[in-house]
Amino acid sequence: MNPTVDHSDANNKKPILKVAVPIPLFGSFDYLIPESLRQYSFTPGCRVEVPFGRRTSIGVILEQTDHSDFALNKLKPINKLIDSEAVLDTRVLDLLRWASSYYLHPIGEVVQAALPSLLRQGKPAEAAVIKVWKTTDSTSANDLEGLNRAAKQKHILQILLNSPEGLGESYLNDNHPNWRPAMKALLEKGLAGCVEQASLPEAHPISTQAPSLNDEQTQAIETISEDLSQHHIHLLHGVTGSGKTEVYLALSERVIASGKQVLVLVPEISLTPQLTQRFQQRMGCPIAVLHSGLNDQQRLSAWHAASTGHARLVIGTRSAIFTPLPELGLIVVDEEHDGSYKQQEGFRYNARDLALVRSQKENIPVVLGSATPSLESLHNVNRQRFHIHTLKQRARTQSITRIKLLDMCSQPIQEGLSAALLVKVEEHLKQGNQVILFLNRRGFSPLMMCHDCGWMTRCKRCDANMTYHKHKHQLHCHHCGAETRSPTQCGDCGSEELLAIGTGTERIEDFLTERFPDVPINRIDRDTTRRKGALEDKLQQAHAGGASILVGTQMLAKGHDFPNVTLVGVLDTDQALYSADFRAAEHLAQLIIQVSGRAGRAEKPGEVLIQTHHPDHPLLQTLLHQGYEKFAESALVERQQAGFPPHKHLVLLRCGAIKKELGLLFMHEARELANSYNAKEVEIFGPWPAPMEKRAGRFRTQTMLQANDRKALHQLLRQWLPQLQQLKSSKQIRWSIDVDPYDTF
Repeated sequence: MNPTVDHSDANNKKPILKVAVPIPLFGSFDYLIPESLRQYSFTPGCRVEVPFGRRTSIGVILEQTDHSDFALNKLKPINKLIDSEAVLDTRVLDLLRWASSYYLHPIGEVVQAALPSLLRQGKPAEAAVIKVWKTTDSTSANDLEGLNRAAKQKHILQILLNSPEGLGESYLNDNHPNWRPAMKALLEKGLAGCVEQASLPEAHPISTQAPSLNDEQTQAIETISEDLSQHHIHLLHGVTGSGKTEVYLALSERVIASGKQVLVLVPEISLTPQLTQRFQQRMGCPIAVLHSGLNDQQRLSAWHAASTGHARLVIGTRSAIFTPLPELGLIVVDEEHDGSYKQQEGFRYNARDLALVRSQKENIPVVLGSATPSLESLHNVNRQRFHIHTLKQRARTQSITRIKLLDMCSQPIQEGLSAALLVKVEEHLKQGNQVILFLNRRGFSPLMMCHDCGWMTRCKRCDANMTYHKHKHQLHCHHCGAETRSPTQCGDCGSEELLAIGTGTERIEDFLTERFPDVPINRIDRDTTRRKGALEDKLQQAHAGGASILVGTQMLAKGHDFPNVTLVGVLDTDQALYSADFRAAEHLAQLIIQVSGRAGRAEKPGEVLIQTHHPDHPLLQTLLHQGYEKFAESALVERQQAGFPPHKHLVLLRCGAIKKELGLLFMHEARELANSYNAKEVEIFGPWPAPMEKRAGRFRTQTMLQANDRKALHQLLRQWLPQLQQLKSSKQIRWSIDVDPYDTF
């Protein structure tokens, strides 16, 4: 429908706000500023409460103008202005507009993704108030001598003297048990005081000095530091244990010393505690941490500290890329290859790629770090778009980890473990070392089956089996989340002869507990780490040697340093060797190298054993004898021959429908539309069913668009998308566009 223009208002212009409203419709919405609010400044990035349909919504101002394509008498006034100052600065708004355009997602939902939950609800952009203890103005180091007979008080006062910005309750509780009596005495003596302030990140006292660096680390730091005031993209390719974090620390110290802020992105929540501790021990500045494990108030406080410039360093998972940082000087993307940087639902952005865009827009350097760089990054190195810095030497004196393939064919196997692997586990345990056994499949077994008739525990809503979780006596679908009690008899014939088929981490844990009854065993997967703080507790136990065998999923593969681990067993690689996903080989290679890096991190030599029924597979042979670099080189050639990224650009149109024919109708109409544009540079494939056709009660279909030129692809998409929204068939299904899909499932 074409908007109508009220020509009677043509000479009576009124201020109009273009507002991003969090709904799944493209474009912003125009609102009037009521007379009662004309005295206020309506800055882009401020929140407003607006009427939308029969409800109200919290939107963000994108622009103030005096023109609208709609009749002014059709426009509604805003209800109220929430902020006196912008919560999203112009640089972040610019990034969000770019992301909305590139990923073809409604700007209102994109802007929503950049705000903490409380700000989306219209709450004030303020941090919570906490108590902070500081020394008084008259307190000095000389006062320590008067506390020689009160060791605890002296210790606490020394800590406060080393922390002029003060220390909060959380830090004191975590690091100085039973501190309150000593602090109370210091307060009574006038040596310390307690003030209330916003719950901003606390500046921790510096507790460690930088270690001596090897030549490769020094060279990388000096080369990257040559021009920290300009946009450059650096790929730090360092083998596991080569000291990439020390390079991040040294660069961050220089950037913060120059008065700038640093943003460090990590792929998983599990990596934030370890990395945060390293930075706290060295930086001595306020550090904000942003991830989904925080409660709403904690997240707002950390976000507020970052956006006001109080926090000089921010560590966060993918959504932290949108955090306003007024003095941003460096972005670090750790484990840049990791798929967790890609949002898989809703606004499907890639935080690693947006880090490159943000660094370019703000004219600052970005460092991508990995032991197994993505093929996209290596391709950009080959095209001289990225500067590469290689760390081949481990930071500490360490023996080279030995990697060996265990041929499973004709071998006796107990619960997924070969006899040869069990012998090795026993050897390493007898030497007082730790062992990691890696299996990327949680639960007890992938399915239950009737021994008499072959009936299987299938999910009613997905084309998948339900996983048996023995300890909870439940069946779980790991795709749609459905749960039910585990059956005691067959659903078809009533037989009680039910078999648990296959192996998961829970089953491995049970077997090892029986096999090694005196050995502490710790399972680390999503099931055992749901409780807040559970993952940190388990990792701390592992670091302290409290578990001699660690059994886990890929959570164990990412960046953790276990100095006493000398053996890593990879229990199942075969499924990934023959996957339909074009990235499967890359993921497997990265996983094997990352998991292998957990062994031999200290002075003890490490050993990695990979179980497979296909030891002669080219991927495994290349990794074993020539390393990741050679694998990546051959994989890039294969991708070029097959026409896959990074040599070509992909977009997936996905849809889910309650009835299969509804999805197919929409997809065929969508393809006809795309063909009508006669975009010869773009190839169109499909529609075809998704590899798992039925998921969460919907039949999934997809169409793939492929092009050599990204610009040509986006030109077609911008024509195509508005027309797709107008299709009658689109109203009966759920559909989405995925630009640069991470997988094709």
